[in-house]
Amino acid sequence: MSTPQSISTSRRSSASPWAVVRANRWAPLPILLAGTFMVVLDFFIVNVALPSMQAGLHTSAGAIQWVLAAYALTSGVFLIAAARLSDRVGRRRVFCIGLGLFTLSSAVCGVAGNPAVLIAARLAQGAAAALIAPNVLSIIGVTFDGTDRARAFGAYGLVAGLAAVSGQLIGGGLIQADVAGLAWRSCFLINVPVGILALALAPSLIGESRGAEGVRVDVAGTALVTATVTALVLPLVEGQQLGWPAWTWVSLAAAPMLLAAFVAQQRHLARTGGVPLVPLALLRERSFSAGLATQLAFWCGQASFFLVLALYLQQGRGLSPLDAGLVFTVLAAAYVLASAQAPNLTERYGRGVLGAGAIVLAAGHGLLLIAILDIGVRGSIALLVPGFVLVGAGMGLMIVPLTTIIMSTTKSEDAGAASGALGAMQNIGGALGVAITGAIFFGALHSGYAHAFELCLAQLAALLLAVGMLTRLLPAHRSG
Repeated sequence: MSTPQSISTSRRSSASPWAVVRANRWAPLPILLAGTFMVVLDFFIVNVALPSMQAGLHTSAGAIQWVLAAYALTSGVFLIAAARLSDRVGRRRVFCIGLGLFTLSSAVCGVAGNPAVLIAARLAQGAAAALIAPNVLSIIGVTFDGTDRARAFGAYGLVAGLAAVSGQLIGGGLIQADVAGLAWRSCFLINVPVGILALALAPSLIGESRGAEGVRVDVAGTALVTATVTALVLPLVEGQQLGWPAWTWVSLAAAPMLLAAFVAQQRHLARTGGVPLVPLALLRERSFSAGLATQLAFWCGQASFFLVLALYLQQGRGLSPLDAGLVFTVLAAAYVLASAQAPNLTERYGRGVLGAGAIVLAAGHGLLLIAILDIGVRGSIALLVPGFVLVGAGMGLMIVPLTTIIMSTTKSEDAGAASGALGAMQNIGGALGVAITGAIFFGALHSGYAHAFELCLAQLAALLLAVGMLTRLLPAHRSG
């Protein structure tokens, strides 16, 4: 006699292949990772397209910085609020809305006829990325548990890092192919078919989940954090080309006051029974608060490094977009190899892997600096290879373990707020890094691209040493 369980099993065995896919607990992961890949790739793929974009749209260096900073700015400041919204109305629902908006704004970027339209579309892309990114982490957090969760977070970190280091090569190949005469526009339009496919599959393969009942979006807190980051990024991007007028200094001075107002508002909201953007109890956890600081400082260096390197290779050394992208394959290969070993190393050595990664990455910048001094004007680009190897390896040792260490110590009920804050620090760090390192780079261009890049490498190496010290504040626990 058949039991209900045996009948259910029999039905599953005779079900269609599509039903089997839907029953697989790992089925949601490829859709989530596709969203992650697009969101991260779209920040980095633009780097290699900047010179041809600047020439095609006849725009300034400041506008080019905004193509990067606008995306990072809106994605960063809306991430936490988006995570809270997802907890309230449904993480899958908001993830799908984000996919739709990202696909549409990518299409607008691809057909933009002037810098204003492109920057506006990039702002919309960033807002869409804010709807996607925190939900990837929070959906993973509630879908998987135990070792499966660690594996899923490891896959997330691997894909995010791979999108970052391969963006230059993908972009260079697309521009070189120049399909239908689209040139740099294809770097945006490639998102359209991927986004449509992911959007079609997501409702069937991803389960819906929500946070605590009654969660409201903190509009005042979102406005204050937006004002704080804008007050920092706007003058840093515009100040150099405008000659640092008085308003830039007023804006920079206002930033810490706005930050203090944001902290006070969050404390008041918590005292009066409201729900702040980031729970204060979560910030009091050393692993989380130290992780946020490390995340912010680390990504300040990564986004800006790819920007100035792409400009140095193409405008300073005269490489084509494809040749510049091919240079990055060395870095990408080293990243893949190191990130594949990073989870096992993290289990054995804990936060020590992060410290080692920061030192290796800083050493890579140092080797690149020495190589550029040796290369001069006509030396071989091959001298950069050892530095690229260390840079890629350092990134591989940092990106996957940093995400895993922070999120693995977070309770599932805090997944939305934690993932939103973590993603916000990554993107805000990217915006600040582009603004700060970009100001150094463009401010030194009068002495040549090599000199400007050398100054940036020195600054980035120093930043990474600070990141290495921050990792000492993370939990020392390790397994094995």
